[in-house]
Amino acid sequence: MPNNNVQRFRESLMMSKAELARKAGLSTLTIDRVEAGRPCRLDTKRKILLALGLRVSEKDQLFAAGAPESRAESLIVERRIHSS
Repeated sequence: MPNNNVQRFRESLMMSKAELARKAGLSTLTIDRVEAGRPCRLDTKRKILLALGLRVSEKDQLFAAGAPESRAESLIVERRIHSS
């Protein structure tokens, strides 16, 4: 079970794994591993955050261990409001 909300957030943006990988400068295999909850380097997390249009200061919304889905949902809603 994943311990992050990367997949949920990526899908809310209707972004494919390949697109996220390309924007982040990572491989799709790395995205698969991160979404599966495998550990990754801080630089990888930073690249994913920025590729998803988030700030590094919002990292706990996406990567907090056992991050509740409600946090991700509120972040998704907040992003939609600000981008409108």
